[in-house]
Amino acid sequence: MANPRVLGYLGRALSHEFSAVQQYLTHAGLAELWGLAEVAQYFEEEARGEQVHAARLTRRMLELGAMPNASQLTPTRAGPTLTDLLESDRAMEVRAAEIYREAAHYCALIGDTVDRELFTKLMEEELEHTRELESWIARLRQPASTR
Repeated sequence: MANPRVLGYLGRALSHEFSAVQQYLTHAGLAELWGLAEVAQYFEEEARGEQVHAARLTRRMLELGAMPNASQLTPTRAGPTLTDLLESDRAMEVRAAEIYREAAHYCALIGDTVDRELFTKLMEEELEHTRELESWIARLRQPASTR
């Protein structure tokens, strides 16, 4: 019998990943409209990465005998500038890492090494995305003369 709280974390994480896909695809569309083709491609790649996360979570739910359902997407955040988009993506990645950190901690407490490993790996990937976004934001905020 699967732990209901672990299933809850899996469900929350799945909803978050689907929300991330929606947000990255929206940002890709905006970047394309703004004439930023390379940025649009970056966001599309990020959306694919979040889809991979969703697939891993779905697979784990199925392994535990649970059917993924009732995902609720959070509203997409955007803004009028690239920096605004990146800031909202950074916040989204931070939220994902927090979900995974909390879930991994709970799994460690109950001795669930399989799910702890899954959540820890996903947390590390989200933290890496966060660092990349923070670096990009910092570069955009530098005065043009120092770039």
